Amino acid sequence: MDSIKIKPMVKQLAKMSFQNMYLNDFLLTWEKSDDEVQATFLVADILRALRKENISCRIFDSGLGISLFRDQSTRTRFSFASACNLLGLSVQDFDEGKSQVAHGETVRETANMVSFMADIIGIRDDMYIGKGNAYMREVSRAVQQGFDENVLEQRPTLVNLQCDIDHPTQTMADMLHILNYFGGVEKLNGKKLAMTWAYSPSYGKPLSVPQGVIGLMTRFGVDVVLAHPEGYEVMPEVETVARTNAARNGGGFSKTNSMAEAFEGAHIVYPKSWAPFGAMEKRTDLYGKGDLDGIDTLEKELLAQNADHKDWECTEQLMATTNEGKALYMHCLPADITGVSCKEGEVEASVFDRYRLPMYKEASYKPYIIAAMILLSKIKHPAETLQGLLEKAAPRING
Repeated sequence: MDSIKIKPMVKQLAKMSFQNMYLNDFLLTWEKSDDEVQATFLVADILRALRKENISCRIFDSGLGISLFRDQSTRTRFSFASACNLLGLSVQDFDEGKSQVAHGETVRETANMVSFMADIIGIRDDMYIGKGNAYMREVSRAVQQGFDENVLEQRPTLVNLQCDIDHPTQTMADMLHILNYFGGVEKLNGKKLAMTWAYSPSYGKPLSVPQGVIGLMTRFGVDVVLAHPEGYEVMPEVETVARTNAARNGGGFSKTNSMAEAFEGAHIVYPKSWAPFGAMEKRTDLYGKGDLDGIDTLEKELLAQNADHKDWECTEQLMATTNEGKALYMHCLPADITGVSCKEGEVEASVFDRYRLPMYKEASYKPYIIAAMILLSKIKHPAETLQGLLEKAAPRING
């Protein structure tokens, strides 16, 4: 059945304009055109359908994907490895602690040394405001220079696996889940999405997920509401992106300091903790100065600040106020589940358990989103390549 659906999807892809993705990086969703974003969704769905039909998606005979994680990761780490493997690439995880970076090797030197036979580099660098996305761009410039000067035979493209500004692979997977859940982009007009802060007993969680959500989902005619207690603001420049998107695409973007107001009548809710933008800026500055005492003091202040807002929890009572009491609950995982992973947290256990399978489905889109980003950056004529895979129908598993 899926093989019948693949052909029209490939034909649709062939009609879209996304040529600028070829040999280019994927660092922020709002740097991509509407067609480029839609092409990523479409290729992800095609790859998923091919694999479901046991059709090999290998477009590389050989090659290497380099992963660099400067923060802990489960879903994104394995999603990147799965995406590379799906397309025929091997994966090498780059451990800076075991490399010459620890001895002062420059970004330019490191980027070139690991890229001799690399096709893709995936980087996660989300801990410090003003650092992560800037580092990715520095690596990008280094490999471009290496390619231009004939040090590298090919230029590896970069995929942002989460930075201080955006989490493109997560929010694109989230959006693809929403599109498939509701039945297409045309069904999203007038839908309300509540991106809300939620209490966590830990501090310092990145802003990139809420920022990525408001920066992407305002492109689809959705009424996006950003809710958080006073003092938990996100980057103002990302709010500007969200407002611009909403005005251009017929949706809405608003802010509130009331979780209840955000949930009321919502079709989608995304309650997740994050650290205040101002505090994360201060934290980056303290780390830069090596002020360990200052960092310890800031951590205590932020934990105390969080504790003032324990009522910001996704409860059954709040869920009952959503559209027909049946809003789609979403989370990037792992969630702080009250009475399970912590004493008090982001979400009641009963709410989380009810939406466990949809959340796993949400997470399952990420390997295909990453694979689509890789394919579109490395293949000049993706529709022809995908049509070739379909016609060849080489089995992924023999027997």
